[in-house]
Amino acid sequence: MTGRVRFALLAALLVIGLTSPALAQKPVKIGVLTPLSPPGDAAAGQFIARGAKMGADDVNARGGVLGGRKIELVVEDDSGTPEKGAAGFRKLATQDQAVAVVGQFHSSVMTAVQALAEQFKVPVFSTQASARQITEQHLTYTFRTHVIDPDRCQMWTRWVKERGFKRAALITENTDYGVGLVEETKKAFASMYPGGELKTIIFDRAVVDLTPQLLEIKNWKPDVLLNGGIGTPMYLIAKQAYDIGLHPAVPMLISYDAPSRPEYWKTLGEKGTWASFIVYYHPTMKLTARGEAFRKKYMAEFKEDPIYGALNGYAQVQLLADALNAAKSDKSDDLVKALLAGKFEGWNGTISFSRGEGPYWQQWTPPMLVTQYTRTEMPFTEVKIVYPSELKTGDWMPAPKR
Repeated sequence: MTGRVRFALLAALLVIGLTSPALAQKPVKIGVLTPLSPPGDAAAGQFIARGAKMGADDVNARGGVLGGRKIELVVEDDSGTPEKGAAGFRKLATQDQAVAVVGQFHSSVMTAVQALAEQFKVPVFSTQASARQITEQHLTYTFRTHVIDPDRCQMWTRWVKERGFKRAALITENTDYGVGLVEETKKAFASMYPGGELKTIIFDRAVVDLTPQLLEIKNWKPDVLLNGGIGTPMYLIAKQAYDIGLHPAVPMLISYDAPSRPEYWKTLGEKGTWASFIVYYHPTMKLTARGEAFRKKYMAEFKEDPIYGALNGYAQVQLLADALNAAKSDKSDDLVKALLAGKFEGWNGTISFSRGEGPYWQQWTPPMLVTQYTRTEMPFTEVKIVYPSELKTGDWMPAPKR
């Protein structure tokens, strides 16, 4: 063997020796595609990303996945727009080679990226996007661990009926979520509360003044106002409804859990008092061991109770790690099979994905509760669950006259 050949052979062996372990330890990338800037609900996205990071940190602290590979999160801002969401998903799937994507909050973005998920065979998870059509399409690579709007609208219709409110006004935005709320609430009233009256108004998401629409509602004399805005529009409805004397004289139910976040009181002050709102997590809920460990760590780090979006972002990363280990592979088809076959510890129960009828396809649903603020600056930890009756910790209260 000549010296030149011997040198080449040694060099080749050295390259193999160096690259094989490196390849074996290549991180497994999970995308976090979520709104981190307007017009999306940026606060929601920040909490989701925070929870996902804590999930990845916990997985890595216990040895990673697939024999020691670390989870690496790649975060992309979808700004709550379908166009930016599609671009972000394409990058995560092709450039970053993410094995799955979590963090979806806005239904209009989620529906835009689903076709790409099928095209690139990369599972995408709804963290808080709730439109019916997301799972009703029965797509292979779409999963959800959040409520669906038919259930949301049926619940608030029952609440309206049981409270004795005869006339309900729903004001919401021209997004997949908002249009879906109108359609599902109309169906719910027709089947569950035919004696009730429902007025609906859909506004452009970019609007900066809703006074004319709210005055129209006020003149209609509703018994209850259903606030279907998301992010800035939700706050605009609450603020201007107060300014024109519509709320709190007329009770208001906000369609999701934004009031549980710290920025609620900073944004609205006294104008946010007496609002009722739907949540999926309450501090009195019994959590799994995984959920309790997360809550304890979250409170130690951030000095506040966790937000639902953070809990769900955390749980989705954890269940993906569990599914990767069950699959013994990071290949998409193997991962999907493991997701469908497995039972995973979530933050408040066991998560599994069955292929049910209609929107109950690859869908797991958390609880839905109605809570209420009864004083200004009231901490979320002190709010009472006022609905459903079997879970209530206090009674709903009408606001005193102003």
